[in-house]
Amino acid sequence: MRILCCNVRYYGGRDGDNHWNYRKSLCARVIRSRRPDIVCTQEMSIEQHRDMIAFLPEYAWYGMVDTTNGMNPQNAIYYRRDAFWLISSGGYWLSATPHVAGSSSWESSCVRLANWVRLVETSTGAELRVVNTHLDHVSQPAREGQAALINADATAYPAERAQVLTGDMNCDGTNAALKSFIDAGWVDTYASVHGPGEPGFTFHGFEGTAHRTTLGKIDWVFVRGSVRVLDAEIVRDSEGGRYPSDHYFVGATIEIEG
Repeated sequence: MRILCCNVRYYGGRDGDNHWNYRKSLCARVIRSRRPDIVCTQEMSIEQHRDMIAFLPEYAWYGMVDTTNGMNPQNAIYYRRDAFWLISSGGYWLSATPHVAGSSSWESSCVRLANWVRLVETSTGAELRVVNTHLDHVSQPAREGQAALINADATAYPAERAQVLTGDMNCDGTNAALKSFIDAGWVDTYASVHGPGEPGFTFHGFEGTAHRTTLGKIDWVFVRGSVRVLDAEIVRDSEGGRYPSDHYFVGATIEIEG
């Protein structure tokens, strides 16, 4: 099955010609070109979500809003109706009080959360749990605390349970928060296919290869449990110098074993 992780850049950004309204069709074309079974998004505003439902009519979805008065399914997960049926879904806030709606901790600059779904692959009967998140972009203590919470949640399940973790982690492989995922048993799909070397940035600010930064890959697809990684990709597609988002999307093709 094919997993895509897509930070779509939020609707309210002052992006001029790169505003969502001018790139949403391109975004849809790039996503559909990969024929994904599951699409995990970050920064999803309600306006974008409505467009995504129209772009992906054969997909069901699950998402949670970040704040108590919010309307934006920030980390929405879309999955093919014909490929999966849903067992359960849920989420939690990445804070010291994870079941208090809208809560934040550790000097996090934004309210952050994780969504999850438990899916059964209809063709095989195999179960997969998918977790989708977006760590804080400012506070290092927040990133570390948020990662620790996700790790604790994942280890509550049997070691053999197939799980996928996707997200914009706002940090590359040199960061302690990111290393904590590896230490907790998550496997980086990209490194498992292409080796441990730094593949380069995934945030590019709509500049593509012209972007200059010392920050490496910050968008990730991890797996754990009975999962075999078949392929992995950083999606660098563009059309006429235009990009579907200010991040490159990342993808992995996996197989549930056993």
